[in-house]
Amino acid sequence: MEVAVVERQSWIKRYADMVIAGLIIGIVLLIIIPLPPAALDFFLVISLGLGMIILLITLFVTDALEFSVFPTLLLVVTLYRLALNISSTRLILGEAEAGKVIAAFGEFVVGGSYIVGFIVFLIITLVQFVVITNGSSRVAEVAARFTLDAMPGKQMAIDSDFNAGLITEQEARERRRRLQRESDFYGAMDGATKFVRGDAIAGLVIVFINIIGGLVIGIAVMQMDAQQALTTFTILTIGDGLVTQIPAVLVSTATGILVTRAASDTSFGGDVSRQFLSFPRVLVVAAGVLVVMGLIPAMPNLLFLGMGAALGLLAYNLNREERRREVAAAEQAAAREVREQKREPENVLTYFQVDPLEVEIGYNLIPLASEEQGGDLLHRVAGVRRQCAQELGIYVRPIRIRDNLQLKPNTYVFKMRGVEAAEGELEPGRYLAMDPTGDRTLQGIPTREPTFGLPAWWIAPENREAAEIDGFTVVDPATVLATHLSEFIKRHGHELLGRQEVQELLNVVKEKNPAVVEELVPGLLSLGEVQKVLQNLLKERVPIRDMVSILEALADCARQDRNEDALTEAARKALSRTISRLHAREGGKIRVITLHPRLEQRLIDAVQPTALGAFPVLEPGTAQRVIQSLGAAVEKAQSKGHLPAVLCSSRVRLPFRRLTERHFPHLSILALQEIAPQIDVEAVGTVTLDED
Repeated sequence: MEVAVVERQSWIKRYADMVIAGLIIGIVLLIIIPLPPAALDFFLVISLGLGMIILLITLFVTDALEFSVFPTLLLVVTLYRLALNISSTRLILGEAEAGKVIAAFGEFVVGGSYIVGFIVFLIITLVQFVVITNGSSRVAEVAARFTLDAMPGKQMAIDSDFNAGLITEQEARERRRRLQRESDFYGAMDGATKFVRGDAIAGLVIVFINIIGGLVIGIAVMQMDAQQALTTFTILTIGDGLVTQIPAVLVSTATGILVTRAASDTSFGGDVSRQFLSFPRVLVVAAGVLVVMGLIPAMPNLLFLGMGAALGLLAYNLNREERRREVAAAEQAAAREVREQKREPENVLTYFQVDPLEVEIGYNLIPLASEEQGGDLLHRVAGVRRQCAQELGIYVRPIRIRDNLQLKPNTYVFKMRGVEAAEGELEPGRYLAMDPTGDRTLQGIPTREPTFGLPAWWIAPENREAAEIDGFTVVDPATVLATHLSEFIKRHGHELLGRQEVQELLNVVKEKNPAVVEELVPGLLSLGEVQKVLQNLLKERVPIRDMVSILEALADCARQDRNEDALTEAARKALSRTISRLHAREGGKIRVITLHPRLEQRLIDAVQPTALGAFPVLEPGTAQRVIQSLGAAVEKAQSKGHLPAVLCSSRVRLPFRRLTERHFPHLSILALQEIAPQIDVEAVGTVTLDED
């Protein structure tokens, strides 16, 4: 039996073109060949069946392209109805008879009054013509226009996905073909709706022709009286109009449904049931309104109360079902979480993903990061990243801000690679006031400014203006945190600069200066060696924005010496203008503390290569005297309002830096070659040994 079914299906597919061509030729022959009433009944029933089938198909398709033959089918069905109209008109006017179907429709609708029947037919035709057909035509026109306008963008999206490797060539070709079919479909629908409109007009014209022509023929040819002729031909004409207009209404309704439906995964009925019954509260309100209307004495009370009770019961069941789904969803989520926890490999791997830098805040500080509550901390953090890129030339990855209920409510913590590195406390709703001189006090909550440890006070908002007038520096809590974060990044920028960040910086340089990058990496130096040099520069607060100069200096030096210290000093020499600008004060002058020549020579003699680079190996007592002498010189210069740097030869600069950085981490050590020629140097102290 299965073999027979397959053979029958293959036969239908094999001869489908010939069958359809024969049917269309047959439709044309209906216009020419007179039909007997029995044959007309048969074809009218087929017309009604086709209308219902087309309507049901449009209700069950999930995509308009699944019924892409609809525009052509609409033309064929319209032609078929017009052929039947012509055949029925020939029978009505020629024999005053048109078969049982037309007679039954006419007598049933007329119901003893052909005036009422004519009005009913007229209303049906007007509804189809004015409401359904016009609306469908407008929707089809707009859909065709929008589809054509969107084609270039959709084609570019397909090409972009194909170029990015997201889809294969076959998938791209299939999408383009579907896009073309969609455009052709809506364009054809725009024209096909005009068939329905013309069919409605033709139906009205045929009705008037049949009534007037039938009245004339009945009186003049068939020797009927006027009343008999009017009754006979009106009933037949109205029946004929209804038999043809009802399929037309079905097809025009199907047209409107097809052009107004958006793409969906379910049929029209599924969408309506899901979306219409997704709002039980609306049903509750409607039930309440119906119940109130049912209490009005003049209304049919039982009907309104019954409808209100039915809607209320439906809303109750829907609400209970919704709660059941929520409970089931929660249980599924819990089960899914348990299953995910059991997947040890995936769960464990997430712990290896550590953010380079993140900020954790207590729950009292959450409003600072919430834009809904007026907080602008996220924008300030973004500004800190831009500032670091502009001043230091480093790329700081996006900083994660998260709340931590285990912290004190007003505390924030900076974490590097998941480890706490700095913290501070804020007072939301207050302002931090600092005295630049450090000699005055202020009414408020005493504290320490977290960035530099200066004495400060948290004051109420109403005291802010008075504090500013008195010369205090007043900032809000978000600014305090952003300032602390900015200084923290500057101090630890060398720790945030990994190989991936260096590679991204090199990629930026390579866009406009490919020669220097291609020569240096990996031909002369590895990515790690370049990273170490950049880290050394950042460790001493030297900006690395001028990457081209740095890379060219490294390329020149690497041919003679690949030692990390030598490469760092070469890069610093190339950045002499930048370094000089950083330390020059008013008048373009740098105030420095020099090293006594004997001390310099002693340091040079004591330099020994170590695993951490060249380091001066001095006796503990000698090293202590050097530190004390440097501290005294720095303190003396600072008492005069100067921020000095130490100036020495390039041979001793880096070893001296390593000797003193533990005691003076923020003191700049400069080499003579790092001072630009146009910069004046003023010595404000000298570091000596006691025997000097």
